[in-house]
Amino acid sequence: MKKFMWAAIGGTVAGIVLATQVAGPLIAQEADKRTSVYEQLDLFGDIFERIRAQYVEQVDEEELIEAAINGMLTSLDPHSSYLSPNDASAMRVQTRGEFGGLGIEVTQEEGFVKVVSPMDDTPAEEAGIEAGDFITHVDGESVLGLTLDDAVEMMRGPVGSEIIITVVREGTDDPFDVSIIRDTIKLTAVRTRTLGETVVLRVTTFNDQTYPNMKEGLEKQIEEAGGLDNINGIVLDLRNNPGGLLTQSIRVSDAFLNAGEIVSTRGRDPQDGERFNATEGDLVEGKPIVVLINGGSASASEIVAGALQDHRRAIVIGTKSFGKGSVQTVMPLRQEGAMRLTTARYYTPSGRSIQALGISPDIIVEQPPRRPEGEAGEDQDAANRNRFESDLRGSLDNDSLTEDQRRQIEAERDKVEEAARLRDEDYQLAYAIDILKGLTALGPAE
Repeated sequence: MKKFMWAAIGGTVAGIVLATQVAGPLIAQEADKRTSVYEQLDLFGDIFERIRAQYVEQVDEEELIEAAINGMLTSLDPHSSYLSPNDASAMRVQTRGEFGGLGIEVTQEEGFVKVVSPMDDTPAEEAGIEAGDFITHVDGESVLGLTLDDAVEMMRGPVGSEIIITVVREGTDDPFDVSIIRDTIKLTAVRTRTLGETVVLRVTTFNDQTYPNMKEGLEKQIEEAGGLDNINGIVLDLRNNPGGLLTQSIRVSDAFLNAGEIVSTRGRDPQDGERFNATEGDLVEGKPIVVLINGGSASASEIVAGALQDHRRAIVIGTKSFGKGSVQTVMPLRQEGAMRLTTARYYTPSGRSIQALGISPDIIVEQPPRRPEGEAGEDQDAANRNRFESDLRGSLDNDSLTEDQRRQIEAERDKVEEAARLRDEDYQLAYAIDILKGLTALGPAE
């Protein structure tokens, strides 16, 4: 018994010695790390004091500290940043759907400002700015080396004032200047229309009004068509949609799904991950859906496209999306400022990360460049069109058709010609509508 007790005591002592030997260096390393951090903070304080006392010109201390904070955040990734009280207020206004500016969503790439997408019916779109353009100068001043927020600040100004931005565009040899008149940007989150038997939902942004606008517009189009039976499907147009609120992208996806995961987020700590699932109820009761995307479709747009694609609820066509698959959390700070910090990544229901990869369409459809006016225009097309039997003088009439049948044939021909005109105006949209026509012609699977 005594031997056993001594053995137990000996084992306990050995365990204490071993724990001390292992834990000791770990505690020392942690202490060294804290000391190193405090030393770096002391270094920051020393540099701040020397700048304030010895810089060639007097500096604004608050601006200097804000610049240091912003530099710390922007060194992490292009989407983390410090928001001054004015910037934070502007962001809240923009989320509500009305703000002053040019109407472009931008990011930063290789030191330059890159256009994610121009917004519909804004000065930037009217001036011809395109997704993928690089802005190198604003009113003759280079933006190279500036933070994204500083570059955006250069583009702000009074409504009605002119701004000259210098653009570099892929496929264009030389940079060129674009004149834009600043205006109040009023975003209409969703525009709806019916082309033939297809309802087109043009979603321009994901703000507080997106889902309500979409639901109301969709219901109105269905009612005007005489009911859902007269609709062959939906085109959800997310082209050049820079994203917005996660909550709205979930609601839009849920509108066409009955069950299953919509999107998940994963942060540094696995316990911080979230999954968002669909609820029962499909606004169009299983009608076919085509989703349109392009390089200007980002963030919330990619969540919707990815969710509907993974659940095989929609066919996605167009070109690869932008690839912004990170989650930014806006954290209020003292003095009415805020911090925008990347805290997680988005994943589609199948587990795909959107970040840097984007959403690849099921069918790649490029939008051809618009044909310049006067180049093989309508007059040329009319001159080159084929002649038909009905064009011949004295040709026999078709007397086998009733007047109602003749009107029906002419109405169907008008629809086909309207679709052909749409291909010249918007080839990708016309392609999407043709796909829905094909799916309707095949009918439901047995």
